[in-house]
Order: sequence, then structure tokens, then C-alpha cells
Amino acid sequence: MSAHFADANVRPAPDAELVAIADYVDAAPITSAEAYETARYCLMDSLGCAMLALQYPACVRHLGPIVAGTIVPSGVRVPGTSHCVDPVKGAFDIGCMIRWLDFNDTWLAAEWGHPSDNLGAILAVADFLCRRCSPRPTGGEASGVKGASGVTIRDVLTAMIKAHEIQGVLALENSFNRVGLDHVILVKVASTAVAMKMMGGSRSQIIDALSHAWIDGQSLRTYRHAPNAGPRKSWAAGDATSRAVRLAMWTMQGEPGLPSALTAPKWGFQDVLFKGNPIKRSRPYGSYVMENVLFKISFPAEFHAQTAAECAMKLHPVVKDRLDQIERIVLTTQESAIRIISKTGPLHNPADRDHSLQYIVAIPLIFGRLTADDYEDKIAADPRIDALRSKMQVVEDPRYTREYLEADKRSIANAVQVFFKDGSATQKVEVEYPIGHRRRRSEGIPLLVKKFEDNIATRLSAAQIKAILELFNDHARLEATPVDAFMNLWATA
Repeated sequence: MSAHFADANVRPAPDAELVAIADYVDAAPITSAEAYETARYCLMDSLGCAMLALQYPACVRHLGPIVAGTIVPSGVRVPGTSHCVDPVKGAFDIGCMIRWLDFNDTWLAAEWGHPSDNLGAILAVADFLCRRCSPRPTGGEASGVKGASGVTIRDVLTAMIKAHEIQGVLALENSFNRVGLDHVILVKVASTAVAMKMMGGSRSQIIDALSHAWIDGQSLRTYRHAPNAGPRKSWAAGDATSRAVRLAMWTMQGEPGLPSALTAPKWGFQDVLFKGNPIKRSRPYGSYVMENVLFKISFPAEFHAQTAAECAMKLHPVVKDRLDQIERIVLTTQESAIRIISKTGPLHNPADRDHSLQYIVAIPLIFGRLTADDYEDKIAADPRIDALRSKMQVVEDPRYTREYLEADKRSIANAVQVFFKDGSATQKVEVEYPIGHRRRRSEGIPLLVKKFEDNIATRLSAAQIKAILELFNDHARLEATPVDAFMNLWATA
């Protein structure tokens, strides 16, 4: 007679990390003035990046209703466009635009990512809630009067701080990329949590929705690495943040959760997708991540290469007239940059190029600049670029790697030195902290504001620009502005 086996069908208490996230999102106050100030700059910068992305047809083709001509009552406005879509597609579109050029804020730890990716879900849900309760005509003035729904930009900033914190704190010790998963898993988790709270979900419903985010199946990092790097990496965050909104809406409609989504033996996330490793967290949720977030101010490029581009810019005056005399170029960097963005051989598209350390250094050495246009085929066809790439040697400095991981430093150091055929060489130019680092805030913020002004000028009218800048300069009025009125300021015909 054969033995009898059966699973014990005893439903456990929810996993501890699901509970911790839900408790934080549901009830934890945010008291940091610095976090709110940084969140305002983050909102500004993210929407500026979105406006600049609209210059690129590869981004624009992803936007708008899935079925052309669809009209959505109380729909979400997509900034910089005339689109009015459902909140799921709105989250995708806003997230896609913010992320497209790899120019929005970032966070580097055991896992890296871009916390402002969550703004797709936050703005879409907030706008939808406002319009459902208190519709205003497109083009309406941001008067500072609370709408019937009560969702204001202050609420958006609070949700941003909490989404940044969830994504960033979980990234400190959990390296999903090491098992082949893309970091947008944390966008989905963070966006799900804050979307549920904004929709009025209870603590238990937030837990339920989070369980679905973890077991939802996760994107592979294939599209970020040679030989498959491609434009999917630019819409992957929009996809994740929109999925979060869909999961939240399902949960609000009564979909039950799965309490041991992380820890269930054999079938849970940890065993199936994380090689049996537990999800770890070393610090409580607060406002640490927003206060320390890294802005991309000068260059639309993968963040591990930001300081390398800065080094190359400093060397441009010295080498620009001697390019044909260069024998070799030594790039000294951290282990993460070598693993993620050091590549040889052909670069097939803009997404491939903005994740190439060598390409990111070559452009400023030659031209004294690095813009989003420099990744396009027209510029990439310049034979001098590949000629310089072929002369580059990439080496790791163990100190750079060590200090990249140290919590009190979090440097992202690079150095560049050029050697010539006659035996001479430039100085070794080293930059340890990019201008978007917290240690360089006073230097960086004026440049961040200038970046924003330049970016919105590529899309919006003079009247819109004036109204938006005046609103951002009046912090009290900005925070009191209903989200639908704010979004109306960004609409185009």
C-alpha cells in the first residue's frame, strides 16, 4: 500500500514584510521637511524628463489609448499631450515618458533603480480620483482650492516619499539583478502599495494587493544587457507601474490576497524566483531614500557612468584636437559599472548606447557634450566614436567598489586618463560624487531647475511654462493644488 501525502491547507498569517510595508503606507507620518523639499524637485525633474521624451517618436508611439479613439470618462491626462486615458494606461504613459531617456532620478545599492518611476501610478491614480469626484475643464487654472476628492499635490509628494522609501530600502540588501530579475519589480511593489492607499484601501487590502505584486511573475533583465539591450528598458518601468494600478483596482474590487506570497515553501517568491534567499531589510521605513536620492542633472546616461562623463568633459579641451594621436584611454571604475555597462562590439540602438560606459565617455571627449540626441543613429555613425571605444581599457579600482557600497559614502567614482602615441598623457581626472549626489545638492539644485526649464520649453507654450514655473516657486500654493488642476496645466491640443 502506498503512503498518503497531502498538503496542510492551513492559511498562515501574512508575511512579515507585506505587513511592514502596509503599516508604513497606511499609517506612518512623514515629518521630514527635507524629504518634502526634495520630492518637489523630484516631481519637477520627472515631468521635465517626460516633456523631453516627447521629442522622440520611439517614445510617443507607446502613448495614448490602446484602441485609438477610445474616450474614457473622467480619464487621466497624459502631460504634454491631448490624451485622456484610463488610469492603468495613464500610469504606463506617464511612467514611460519619465523613464524613456534614462534622465530621471536614481538609487544605487545592492539593487539599483529609479524611484521616480512610481510617479506614473501616483499621478494617474490621483488625477483619476480628482476627476471622478470634481471634474474641471482642461486648461483650468491651478487655483489652490481643494477639490471634492481632496487629492492635492501635497498628497502626491507624500506618496512619492513613501514609494521612494519602499523601493529604495528594499534595494539596499536585496539584489534581484543577481538572479536575473529586473529592478522594476520594486517599482511594481512600491506603486501597488501607494496606489492602494490613495484609492482608500484598508491595511488588509494593501497587504492583499502587495501579495499579488510579488507573485505576479517578474521581468528578466535581458533587455538591459549585451547582446539584447533595447528600448524595452525604457518602457519597463511604465509597464510595472501600470500593472501596480491594475492590481490595486482588482483588489479594491474584492480580489483576495495570498498571505505567504513571499515565504511559501516551494511555491513562494523566495523559493521560486530568489534562489531560496529571504527578503531582507536592515532599516525601518521612513524618508531616508527621498532625502538621499540621486538626480541625473548633466547627462542622460546610466548612472554608474555619470562621473565618467564628467571626467571626459573636463578632458575635452585637452584632447579634442589630438584625437588621431591617442594610443589608449584608461577608464577606472567600480565593479558595478563593469558588470552592467562595459561592452565592446557594435551598439545597435540608442538604448544600447546609453548603457555603454565606453560610448558615454567617447561622446564628450569628441564633442564636449552628452545629450539624448547623441545616442541617435546620426551621431553614432561618426567613425571617431568607435575608433575611441576600441582604444579604451576598463579597470576596476577596489576602493571605488568599496566606497560605492559604504552607507556613509555611496560614491559613484570614475577616472579617465588619455595616453598619446608620443608617450605623453593627460592627467588622470577623477570624480567621486556626481553632481546629482546629496553631497553636491547646493551645487546641483540650480542646475536641476535649469534642466527643468529647458526640458519643458521643448514641448509647452510660453503661457504654460510661466504658469508652471510660478506654481513651483510658490510651495504652499503648489502643495494645496488639486491634482486635476495641476495636470490641466500640462495638457496640449
